[in-house]
Amino acid sequence: MKGLLFSQMQPPSGWEEDFHDWYESEHIPARMALPGFASATRYKAVEGSPDYLACYFLDDLDVLETPEYQRLKADPSERTARMLGAVSGFTRYTCTEISDTGQAQRDAELLMVVAFSVPEDAAAEFDDWYDTEHVPLLMQAPGWLRVRRYRTLPGAAGPAWTHLALHEVADAQAFDAPERERARTTAWRDSLAAQPWFGGSGRWIYRPIHSAVAAAAR
Repeated sequence: MKGLLFSQMQPPSGWEEDFHDWYESEHIPARMALPGFASATRYKAVEGSPDYLACYFLDDLDVLETPEYQRLKADPSERTARMLGAVSGFTRYTCTEISDTGQAQRDAELLMVVAFSVPEDAAAEFDDWYDTEHVPLLMQAPGWLRVRRYRTLPGAAGPAWTHLALHEVADAQAFDAPERERARTTAWRDSLAAQPWFGGSGRWIYRPIHSAVAAAAR
């Protein structure tokens, strides 16, 4: 089953150079060497905080249960322990993939992340709306390249989000497209938006700063 490791954090002021080197020379390569990790992308916030996001895209969620991955978590290097002990705004979500519109034909300049905490009795309707109405309308917008949706699993660090959506867009102009406005003003969306939980969503916009692929794919 495909999945996602999603983690946000903020390094202390003055630590950025070491933070980037640690992530890109140690933390990401150690995971990309494990079968089941497909790719990883790091992002810098354009809107929202913390400043940095890392997404590990998994071909197989079972990799997280392997002895090799468990050793990485249980026995971090001195540098990893020091870095993670110093960052703020830390979140970490393990997620299972719900849907994916498919690989985009061009690179995205921006990633919009939308997070919801959906009550269990509303989840089926929420998923139906997102996948059968909201995403198809968004994908008609010029520059709206890809949408991947995830359900979070127990054991998260951070707010109690149940659903994450990753929207890849070509550039900021996509956010002003009439097609996006139509996706945000339907009767179905309005009925969901009237629920108290809907207004408590999280939203961030990021730009990619570093990508890596699994060792086997190089």
